[in-house]
Amino acid sequence: MIDTHAHLDALDDPAAAIARARQAGVGRILTVGTTVEGCRAALGLAEQHESVSAILGLHPHEAGSVEDDAVRELLSLLSHPCAVAVGETGLDYFRDYAPRDAQRRLFDRLLGVAADAGKPVVVHTRAADEDTLDALSGFAGTVVLHCFSSTELLPAALERGYYVSFAGNVTYPKATDLRTVAARIPGDRILAETDTPYLAPQPVRGRPNEPANIVHTLATLAQARGEEAAALETAIERNAETAFRLSA
Repeated sequence: MIDTHAHLDALDDPAAAIARARQAGVGRILTVGTTVEGCRAALGLAEQHESVSAILGLHPHEAGSVEDDAVRELLSLLSHPCAVAVGETGLDYFRDYAPRDAQRRLFDRLLGVAADAGKPVVVHTRAADEDTLDALSGFAGTVVLHCFSSTELLPAALERGYYVSFAGNVTYPKATDLRTVAARIPGDRILAETDTPYLAPQPVRGRPNEPANIVHTLATLAQARGEEAAALETAIERNAETAFRLSA
């Protein structure tokens, strides 16, 4: 199994979580940096653990304080062989922790960084569907919609061939709309993630999340799609290898 989106640097003991994930059958984890410091930490973990690769970006919450030096350093860090994607980046009009115009400027810049680096982009979007789609309209590379939660984005995501990644919230009893959406995603475009340490799936809800818990999300997705969990696991692994250009 693969966890395509975790924030290992937010855990008290990442090494122990990686070991528990391995025991649960999770053979690969993509850990995400959302600040320059977090990106360095993600690369450090990837260097220490063969099963870990890094996704490097600047979160939209950081947009109000990001300076040019941060973007330049991010571009430099992306040359590291363990860096597989740019992200997470995008727009968050739900929290609005940064001015919206600053979020859009940063998003546009990081899309340019991803294009220049030839890497996929991992997108965070909340309450910003229209502007997110507008920003992505000029991006020709691979797009992964992280922690998918907006059913309004589905038609465009399907039309544009984006990868759609589901986190633990798809397991929540009231998330019937997400499970309905999950059943409609083409088999070659679906991904799964934990978003560790957030959004722990229903069986462990209320506790800090970790990569080992991807098994619960996978089980729910398989049930929603009417598929065998093992077959969906294989498909998601194949999709992740293609989207992030991972070696098998």
